[in-house]
Amino acid sequence: MNIGIVGLGLIGGSLGLDLRLQGYRVLGVSRREQTCEQAIACGAVDTASVDLATLKATDLIIICTHIAAILPTVQQLIPHLSPATVLTDVGSVKVPVVEAIAPLWENFVGGHPMAGKSESGLGAAQKQLFVNNPYVLTPIASTPASAVQIVEEVARSLQAKIYHCRPEDHDRAVSWISHLPVMVSTNLIAACMSESNPEVLTLAQNLASSGFRDTSRVGGGNSELGVMMARYNRQELLRSLQYYRQHLDDLIAIVEQENWEALEQQLKSTHAARTRFLKE
Repeated sequence: MNIGIVGLGLIGGSLGLDLRLQGYRVLGVSRREQTCEQAIACGAVDTASVDLATLKATDLIIICTHIAAILPTVQQLIPHLSPATVLTDVGSVKVPVVEAIAPLWENFVGGHPMAGKSESGLGAAQKQLFVNNPYVLTPIASTPASAVQIVEEVARSLQAKIYHCRPEDHDRAVSWISHLPVMVSTNLIAACMSESNPEVLTLAQNLASSGFRDTSRVGGGNSELGVMMARYNRQELLRSLQYYRQHLDDLIAIVEQENWEALEQQLKSTHAARTRFLKE
């Protein structure tokens, strides 16, 4: 199978590295010639070009651009493709992507490999990034089963855990466990930086260790990706933020009232609940 990858950053580059190891021929497309050269040199692709027309002989194309560029990319690809070509994407929001592309291309399967790093770009790409991580597929009623099967086969070759769900359910779920944490984490950093005493702020920065590193990691990631999450999953993100604010207000009230028993019960409850989100 010939697989095209549009967008040779962290996800596109990591996909290319693993898919080539599985015996697929990988053709890459990037906006910059320099990135194409780097992708060939590091083994992420067999060939690479800035021209989407070079993907006309591919069986499957994985679009690894940021969310705003997915639709324009598909529109530019369509004149070059055989009707049998399967398209999929890796966007972290599915409803607007599926609603825009499904009417344009029958063999489109919404996808979201849930793996990443705080670093971005081709230089951060690595092998086995997707092993044992969720790979979500969001076919709709009109999606051909044959197209889903092809994307599923490729995802399975990455040793990812495959899940199927509706685009709407995907977006609500990731608002809780992906998009909300980014916003909470970035606001944690902002809150710390609001310390008015420069000596205390410097001390806090010097004392910060694994606890702060873990809770602030996603807030210090790719800012463009964070904006895309909020822009394209706005309704679900607002919903999760409002629930989070309610729980934060409850916590403030508990501390103000010095209700340590209630605080202990909440900490015990969340400690037990956390394991349900960390399945091996």
